[in-house]
Amino acid sequence: MIHLGTFLFISGAEIAVIVLIVVMVFGADKIPEIARGMGKTMRTLKDATNDIKSEITKSAENHGIDTSITKDINSEINKVKDELEEFTGSVRRKM
Repeated sequence: MIHLGTFLFISGAEIAVIVLIVVMVFGADKIPEIARGMGKTMRTLKDATNDIKSEITKSAENHGIDTSITKDINSEINKVKDELEEFTGSVRRKM
């Protein structure tokens, strides 16, 4: 479980220093553009990964390979995603 004061073993003071350096290097007006670009890149990567997964699953089913284990793994992944959504839901900014 993630503790309130740390994120990936980084303390709050270290995060503040990193944010300060990022603001000094890129400027406050460029940070939203950088974040938007990173978000688009992550979405593209996620879409590509999902496409690859679906192609592998289709190919396995066409060749008669048992894919029931992937369904079990996907259900566990979905449980973790749901728990993460519950955890981060209150943190996200409402638009």
